Amino acid sequence: MKCSGSSESQRLAFLLKNALAVEARQWKVPQFQNCTIKGTDISPFHYEQAVLWIGELTSQFLFHPETFALAVNILNRLLASVKAQVKYLRCIAISCFLLAAKTSEEDEVLPSVKKLAVQSACRYSTAEILRMERIILDKLHWDLFTATPVDFLNTFHAIVMSSWLHLLHRLAQMNPSRHLAFLTRQLQHCMACHQLVQFRGSTLALVIIALELERLTPDWFPVITDLLKKAQIDSSHFIHCKELVDQQLMVLPIANAVYIFNPASQDIQVHQDARLLSHKTIGQHPPPTSTSRVRASQPAPPVFDSASGHTYQDDPEIDEFYDGFQYLYNEEILDEDAKLSSTVPCNKLNQEQHCSPCPPLQPPAIAWNA
Repeated sequence: MKCSGSSESQRLAFLLKNALAVEARQWKVPQFQNCTIKGTDISPFHYEQAVLWIGELTSQFLFHPETFALAVNILNRLLASVKAQVKYLRCIAISCFLLAAKTSEEDEVLPSVKKLAVQSACRYSTAEILRMERIILDKLHWDLFTATPVDFLNTFHAIVMSSWLHLLHRLAQMNPSRHLAFLTRQLQHCMACHQLVQFRGSTLALVIIALELERLTPDWFPVITDLLKKAQIDSSHFIHCKELVDQQLMVLPIANAVYIFNPASQDIQVHQDARLLSHKTIGQHPPPTSTSRVRASQPAPPVFDSASGHTYQDDPEIDEFYDGFQYLYNEEILDEDAKLSSTVPCNKLNQEQHCSPCPPLQPPAIAWNA
């Protein structure tokens, strides 16, 4: 997706208009009353656990964020239409996930219903899942096409990047697709909060964009005002949603990957504070290989925006989303060209030195220092 030119702006405006029309026609969510979904025994905790489980299944089967968003949308529409019982919630959730996967994913990557039942440990048979799937389709009149929060986030992000791409220049190692993956993880976290179910996907996605722009630039207000007009979002609902989302993102867990460093060459040793690596000086004796212990090296420092005070952490989940978002901004071709250009001199250097400049990472199956 190229983010430049008047034709691209017109196309994005057309996509946004169509998505808003679909949302206005299809949007339906359950209402929480007296600590349960109205007319059911499903508590907010049960609802959030079901959404989180859908997210786990999405990661387990390596599906796209659009599949997760559509599954949650189907779940919300069903719970708003029928009086479901909590004992059937897990079967409903996996059936919604299956319907979303059939709609959004390629046939080649779809697991069989039997395989899905076994690997998800849902404790339901194939017949029960298929029966629930048919019930959901009947209740929703076989109409699963809708605009999800992820769809709106993609559109809003492309609109902003078409005019504000320079905002990412201050962030090292941050391109549009990786930035979108970072925001998608925030959006998925908010979609699991029962307090935010009351807001439409367009409002929730625009709030994620607004909070990010506030951190990046002091001139965020004009672009958000323009997007509010285009999305036809009420300002009072937007402000209320923004306050709740800001609270939710404060408790968003950040995954820190821990790597175990095992020197492949005796020319490299682990520093005493387990953070810095230094080359051995000539004349020192190498440490005993049989009794040496390796400490966990600290993860690479996160990207920090000094102007906003916001930290962009290297996150496996963000990298997982990033692989799927590269095509939006034509970054796959650029990455392949960069890899090809850097491979030739690197291979030549390795052949000359007869060793790899980067020692391999080993699994943590070794002793730790006290």
